[in-house]
Amino acid sequence: MRTQVAIIGAGPAGLLLGQLLSRAGIDNVIVEQRSREHVLSRIRAGVLEQGMVDLLREAGVAGRLEREGLVHDGVCLAFADALHRIDLKALTGGKTVTVYGQTEVTHDLVEARQALGRPSFYEAQDVALHAIDTDRPRVSFRIGEEAQELQCDVIAGCDGYHGVCRRSIPENAITSFERVYPFGWLGLLVDRPPAAPELIYAHHERGFALCSMRSPERSRYYIQVPQNERVEAWSDEAFFLELRRRLPVEIAATLVAGPAIEKSIAPLRSFVAEPMRFGRLFLAGDAAHIVPPTGAKGLNLAASDIRYLFDALREHFLDHSAAGLESYSARALARIWKAERFSWWMTGLLHRFPERNPFEQRMQQAELDYLVGSPAAAAALAENYVGLPY
Repeated sequence: MRTQVAIIGAGPAGLLLGQLLSRAGIDNVIVEQRSREHVLSRIRAGVLEQGMVDLLREAGVAGRLEREGLVHDGVCLAFADALHRIDLKALTGGKTVTVYGQTEVTHDLVEARQALGRPSFYEAQDVALHAIDTDRPRVSFRIGEEAQELQCDVIAGCDGYHGVCRRSIPENAITSFERVYPFGWLGLLVDRPPAAPELIYAHHERGFALCSMRSPERSRYYIQVPQNERVEAWSDEAFFLELRRRLPVEIAATLVAGPAIEKSIAPLRSFVAEPMRFGRLFLAGDAAHIVPPTGAKGLNLAASDIRYLFDALREHFLDHSAAGLESYSARALARIWKAERFSWWMTGLLHRFPERNPFEQRMQQAELDYLVGSPAAAAALAENYVGLPY
């Protein structure tokens, strides 16, 4: 087989890139190691920056998002049994965020790709990259018992943190930066109305909590748990009891419990690999970086990578200019490190760290007090939360 762009990974990053390329007339093939059902069933993030919403519109896949997405003008911080609203729209000159689950974004992109008739290979085994430091890279894989080879001009590595793409770069050609946090998020999805109309990030002496949602009838809740905690140790009843303890009384009273339709623990880490290019291989999304979910940046960072990579590939194939590909890594990383900083800061602001001494705990409380009492500090949070410009 021959194509212009081989996309490894059929998550939102790979699918979005494929959709943009296809609409621009640039040939592409997606290779995914998991099944389509597995990809569509993954429960992930749900807060979209304004820039990502605009990019989905450009890709022609925002119809259902615009009908069903929940536009939020603000976000709330909770601490010391009080609720404090950050007015995102007023503080950023009209920018907002939209609550729309990553699972729904993936569904929309899969349907759009099927409608265009673009090829995707799911359940691809033994995926391997070859000659990535030449102008004739190849991807080999197996579908069932049949061996396949895909010749291409460029490989887009959108296969996540554990994927094959980043591992295909020689160790001496890439540098990794990482911070692993001593806790995780125990998340629960429930078909009950949300506890509040906007997201609530709660700081409490027992640990962090988050009240989020996927729709007016479906809620997503999280609580901070130790790094080695097990899901099996938490019944639904125990989860909601602990969640209520960490929320202001007025919110705890409105929270409606119910049986979990999904429950899992996500470890927290900060990770960046740079550069995001080696030869004709270009990394995007979780293949190149991970952020703690506290700042709602993971999916949105993948979208900004795709914005930059699509622009670069369009220049390469349609304008016959290599400038965009040459600058892709530096351009993407400049925004990534700012988002990493924001997610690191939000994580430090809101969580309980076992190693912090009483002085550091008081500093954390002082920063929270300053944040909700200073329009300038609140504006800085709002600017980052709605998303820095591309």
